[in-house]
Amino acid sequence: MADELAEFYNDFRQEFLAGAAANSNFSLAEFLASFQRELSESGQIEDLSFCYYENAPTGIRVDGFWKNDDAGIDLFIADFRGRGELETLGKPDVEAFIKRISKFYTACSTGKFYEKLEETSAVYGLAREIYEHSKFYSRINLYLISERRLSEGFKNVQIDDRLGEIPVAFHIWDISRLHRLRTSRGAKEPIIIDFNEVWGKGIQCLPAHLNAEDYRSYLLVMPGNLVADLYERYSSRLLEQNVRSFLQARAAVNKGIRETILDTPEMFFAYNNGITATATDVAVDVTSSGEFITRIDDLQIVNGGQTTASLFHTRRKDKAGLDNVFVQMKLSIVDPGLSETVVPKISEYANTQNRVNAADFFANHPFHIQMEKFSRRIWAPAVQGAQRETKWFYERARGQYADAQSKQSAGEKKRFAAEFPKDQMFTKTDLAKFDNTWDEHPKWVNLGAQKNFAQYAKRISGEWKAGPSRFNEAYFRQAVARGIVFKATEKVVSEASWYNGGYRANIVAYTIAMIGSIAESRDKVVDFEAIWRNQKVNHTLREAIAIVARFVNICITVPPAGISNVSEWAKRDACWTSLLAGRDQAIQMLSTDFFQDLVEKNVRESDLKEAKRAQKFEVGIEGIEKVLSLGGGYWKAILSKPNASKIFSPKEVDALRIAAQIPKKIPTERQAELLLSITLRA
Repeated sequence: MADELAEFYNDFRQEFLAGAAANSNFSLAEFLASFQRELSESGQIEDLSFCYYENAPTGIRVDGFWKNDDAGIDLFIADFRGRGELETLGKPDVEAFIKRISKFYTACSTGKFYEKLEETSAVYGLAREIYEHSKFYSRINLYLISERRLSEGFKNVQIDDRLGEIPVAFHIWDISRLHRLRTSRGAKEPIIIDFNEVWGKGIQCLPAHLNAEDYRSYLLVMPGNLVADLYERYSSRLLEQNVRSFLQARAAVNKGIRETILDTPEMFFAYNNGITATATDVAVDVTSSGEFITRIDDLQIVNGGQTTASLFHTRRKDKAGLDNVFVQMKLSIVDPGLSETVVPKISEYANTQNRVNAADFFANHPFHIQMEKFSRRIWAPAVQGAQRETKWFYERARGQYADAQSKQSAGEKKRFAAEFPKDQMFTKTDLAKFDNTWDEHPKWVNLGAQKNFAQYAKRISGEWKAGPSRFNEAYFRQAVARGIVFKATEKVVSEASWYNGGYRANIVAYTIAMIGSIAESRDKVVDFEAIWRNQKVNHTLREAIAIVARFVNICITVPPAGISNVSEWAKRDACWTSLLAGRDQAIQMLSTDFFQDLVEKNVRESDLKEAKRAQKFEVGIEGIEKVLSLGGGYWKAILSKPNASKIFSPKEVDALRIAAQIPKKIPTERQAELLLSITLRA
């Protein structure tokens, strides 16, 4: 295990060093970005903005932050020196890091520490944000991100559970914990709840699974305070992925729930639909008073997230007592091996009353499967000077890239890396970032990876239902080209003489959005096909990016009066509106070559329509091939089922009659589509 971890550390180190070189990024910033991608993808954090500040004489330090959904703040400190070998992180070091970041928060919240800082720096905005809003925080999360391995003999350090009046939670993410997360085959780090520890006793339950051997379910009555306590401790990690996305799309406290808690708490159980949850296992004590659940492994709320969050927020904001509030919970125990398929179904079917917009947008949604197929099949042109073509690896489910190499020999891994370079791997949240920057309000990208993906899922899910053929090879090439532009913009900003190390993510998103808007103003678009063919942006576009990025930096780092935090300003509609107001000024700075390289919008739309027709034809041929592969006997058996004429429509029966005569008769594309839909019911 030690050798495996050392090998993982070496690979991880090479990854972020290569990323730092490719993006012209500080090694520390790229180290944190590497952790951020893993933690936000798995739902451990919402996002992270890099914000390095250290004052050695006072022992103050902070490396990153994020203002989270629960009206709290996440602060990050990194244990990073670019160590060549894997080392051990001991208790004294952990305590020292806690002290440094705690000192930073205390200095900011108790005085005008921000006045000592450079106004254009990211840490200035953070310090002023804490000074002005700390009294409204519900929780402070302190994260230590370490390149070392936590000592095996490490015990929880004793820290204050409050900073001032605000509750504090401390989280350590060392290299071994990251390794466990990466090697969990896409699974998140489970939440283990010991009710004896957090509540002082077990929760009485009623078994509801009767004699079923492969399924267990329980009914519980959960005290409102316990539900609020769990949400306070675990936040949105309690919520199954799409419920989390749903709440991020509409995070306001439910008015009806709040009124019931405040006015008639004793009626909450009667009025509320309750909570539907899943777990991988439970511990049950059988006593003379009944059965009590004392431990739940990997608790996930799949319906009732609004109820859960509202109990917490109403107790905190309105100082409401929850002693008389009780919530019904249906708890289903799902085998870990089936969780990826079963839990989404429970979530989808449980959310029919308050429909989760992205409920059908999991990793196994046809859109993601389609993108994955393209990424494994389509060769990208060799870049100038290279001898071989490569592919862009789309990671449909977290951990796929690592899993694909887990059982390969050294030679096979080398060939895989040559075909799918690590810097050409992109995830669902990356794709959402690339596309939303161009197609949607850039505000979504600045709201963080999870909120941005929630918006993207909502949009793409609707577009897929309207016509999946638009998601074709041209769409995939465009998505990759947009990713190339995104990465190029990150590098341009990092290398700029005016860039001082803060707000890169905000500058990049608005720069790309502004370039798209400028092209749109001339009824043109960026030539994504040319970018795909060259696998890079040309000099003209790179020069335009540099000009627009500087313009964006000047605009967004001087927010209007009353707004001190640039990151928060970048999340508002008004930020984009103010940039658009100065668009003509930015246009005047650009060269005529930039506009000449753009493509007429109607030409691009014509190309996309042709790709759409080709995709429809390809899908039709694939459908016929699938129908033929099942053979005439298969369709004849379905047609001979009792009451087939009543179960299927006349058109479906006609299609079945044709298919039953394969190979003498061949179904049409439309009939093949009908037949494939029949297989789902058959």
